[in-house]
Amino acid sequence: MGTRFGMKRDPRYDVLFEPVKIGPVTAPNRFYQVPHASGMTNALPRVRAAFRETKAEGGWGVICTGACSTDPSSDDSPLPFATMWDTNDIRAHAMMTEAVHRHGSLAGVELWHGGASVMNRTSRIPPLSPSGIPWMATHVGFMGNARPKTMDKSDIRDVLRWQAEGARKSRTAGFDIVYVYAGMGYLGYEFLLPEYNHRTDEYGGSLENRVRFVRELLDVTRDAVGKDCGVALRISLEELRGRPGRHQPSEAHEVIELLADYADLFDVKMDSSPTDCSASRFTGEGSHEPVIDFVKSLTKKPVVGVGRFTSPDTMVSQIRRGVLDLIGGARPSIADPFLPVKIKEGRHDEIRECIGCNICISSWHDGVPVRCTQNPTAGEEWRRGWHPERVDAAKKPGKVLIVGGGPAGLECALTLGRRGHEVTLADKGTSFGGRLTFETRLPGLSTWNRVAEYRLGRLNEMTNVSMYLESDIGVDEIIDLAPDHVVLATGARWTRMLYSSMEIPVGELDHPRVYTPDDIAAGRLPEGPTLVFDFDNYYMGGVLTEYLAQQGNEVTYVTPAGQASAWTIMTNELPLVHRALARRNVRVTTLHMLTAFDGAMATLTHLFTGETFRIKCRSVLVVGLRMPRNELFEALTARSEDVSAAGIKSIRRIGDGLAPGAIAHAVHSGHTCAQELGGRQYAPYRRDTPIVDAEPEFKSRAAAE
Repeated sequence: MGTRFGMKRDPRYDVLFEPVKIGPVTAPNRFYQVPHASGMTNALPRVRAAFRETKAEGGWGVICTGACSTDPSSDDSPLPFATMWDTNDIRAHAMMTEAVHRHGSLAGVELWHGGASVMNRTSRIPPLSPSGIPWMATHVGFMGNARPKTMDKSDIRDVLRWQAEGARKSRTAGFDIVYVYAGMGYLGYEFLLPEYNHRTDEYGGSLENRVRFVRELLDVTRDAVGKDCGVALRISLEELRGRPGRHQPSEAHEVIELLADYADLFDVKMDSSPTDCSASRFTGEGSHEPVIDFVKSLTKKPVVGVGRFTSPDTMVSQIRRGVLDLIGGARPSIADPFLPVKIKEGRHDEIRECIGCNICISSWHDGVPVRCTQNPTAGEEWRRGWHPERVDAAKKPGKVLIVGGGPAGLECALTLGRRGHEVTLADKGTSFGGRLTFETRLPGLSTWNRVAEYRLGRLNEMTNVSMYLESDIGVDEIIDLAPDHVVLATGARWTRMLYSSMEIPVGELDHPRVYTPDDIAAGRLPEGPTLVFDFDNYYMGGVLTEYLAQQGNEVTYVTPAGQASAWTIMTNELPLVHRALARRNVRVTTLHMLTAFDGAMATLTHLFTGETFRIKCRSVLVVGLRMPRNELFEALTARSEDVSAAGIKSIRRIGDGLAPGAIAHAVHSGHTCAQELGGRQYAPYRRDTPIVDAEPEFKSRAAAE
């Protein structure tokens, strides 16, 4: 990939391309893809290897796995997790390390024991805990387990042995950096916090004792890998930073001071997903700095951290000010695997910036390979052969008309243009972006406009793509234009449907003061007090509630779900949504359906008991079911003979006009259509299989004992 128009890297960014020594190995630059879940696990080794290789090709100097279990007593199922248990696992991971090494990058493995934060649903082994204290019992301990097992000395020795064995297997698999994990509620972290560590032996009590287990994990790891691999410590510091230390400003300072010479690299982070991987709706770039800014002052070893870094100026600032040595990226590396190359070649205006929507994280919660709103090729590198920067030229370039310039239409136009088609993109609005033109004006969502900005920036450079606004194209215009292919990206409309006790949408609520998000987008604001009835359950209901409250409207939020914007638990936003609504003095009523509204009172019915009560309100905003805008498609279908006579070979629907969903689905739909155009719609993808060539090494615990 050459430098566009002979552009050169800005010298300000040279520091980002300096090598960094990590113990016995050296990272070729400061771009470090920190460990992050991919949802691929050892069950999809080829998918995983290609996903990670693409980042190495894109210039990331270090590429790490996600959490990799050292023993069946660390079993996070049904959530996806990798394993380093036997020879098959070594072979599966070697596919990744070989792929990463082909591009000169280092490969790191995040060895992990979940302790009390896992339930071992598949292995059925009692979870381990320093003192038998469950972790996040409200969310995790729902399988009937009384509580985890309190670890005795033999358990501690076992975990240390598993770590050492995992480290040796990792070295054999070709990894260059091997992790000890003491963060995010996992076992090493549980030893650090007195709430979970009530021990009275040498592993409990004083901070020096609570650190002992983590230090021993580092020791056995170094002994296992010798001089072949760097040893990294991944540690959460948020809670410890808030605790006063005896000799330092905080316990976080004291922990780093005690471990300063035991690791070759410190990978520093927050304590929980809502703060560690906070959505852009609530947190800006570089949000970790106030917690982790002290680490470099206490150790001479390199430090890596994250902060949803997408701006090269912010990255350089982190280095120059002594906050970090390596720029960590998880979400930005998914959104643009070629981010480092683009900075290196002076093309940072082409970076496909992460929007911080956290759809990638929801994929892990769903137990599926990672998805990305900005990068529809994420997870598709092997199974579909898609590449984030290259696309195969069309065998027979044609004329394609796309109606609708929202996320799906923009992505489809961009990919079709790259394939060499002659593309016309028409939208009836005054600006491109579709649903984004309204949604990005709502509280916290401005960053999401990067979806449109990135694509418009690239489209404006293409001579084979023509774009037209204020073009309300109908059937006659399409027939007159006579394109080879028509792609309809006409979006969806919100309905006034209610919600039944069977938990399905039912008949519409008919009243002049019943609104939908489409009304708000058109500038029609309800008269307060307003009741927002949300059974969409993603961000829209909560964001619109905030928006109305900002306008001075007295708002009550009602949902049949158990929490406000319930699905945002998948994107790490749920606690932050509730805090935002509380700041706006919004009354939240859960487990209730709106069943009637007369213009002065709304009737609410409990989802399970059927009990009703009434609440005063002048207006109702229903945020629930969306339906595709199919009028143009149906009109074209009705005139199939005229369409055929015009030489139109295909008509396809994409995005919300096909199946309403999240923006990520619309972008993926647009990309899929562009890749498949001229071929088979819904072409099958390759199915991956686990590595099972070698005989597993495991013996049952009973036999071992």
